Amino acid sequence: MSRILKASLLLVSALALSACGFHLRQSAALPSAMQRVHLTVNGGLDLQRDLARALEASGATVEDKPGAGIAELRVPLATFSTETLTVSGYARVTEYAVRYQVQFQLNDGAGQVLLPLQNISMSREFSYDATNTIGTTAQVEEIQRSLNDDMVQSILFRLQALQKHGGGAVAPAAASSSAH
Repeated sequence: MSRILKASLLLVSALALSACGFHLRQSAALPSAMQRVHLTVNGGLDLQRDLARALEASGATVEDKPGAGIAELRVPLATFSTETLTVSGYARVTEYAVRYQVQFQLNDGAGQVLLPLQNISMSREFSYDATNTIGTTAQVEEIQRSLNDDMVQSILFRLQALQKHGGGAVAPAAASSSAH
């Protein structure tokens, strides 16, 4: 009897997860011009590493050097900044925002622009506790890791949209994402 109950619970759990819209992330369907790609990132070592892994997981070969027949994904800007949002009555900061700004462009192996310069901005807000400054540093680092993961996914979504639209040039776009 317990086997039937366990199987039923497992089935109900699986149905509940699929009904709520939960899906495992899959690799992105990249444009065919990105079978071989060179990645250049200015200012974001974590972004470069994570983006290279995601591109490889999506079937692209990430090349060390640019060359003929190798697409180029350039990220000329990848910067974090912190902004004060609120200040208490005692002139103490009580809330910050961590912002992440990234620009990227994709050229095919012949140097033709496939995806013009894209601008993506993301931010997360957090409360600051003046009595726990060590925790604040760890909190900011975790927020930056989270923003980096979200940025990689956002870039892959843009590249996948390019694939869905036939791999032709896509108009520049700006995106903004904010979560608390």
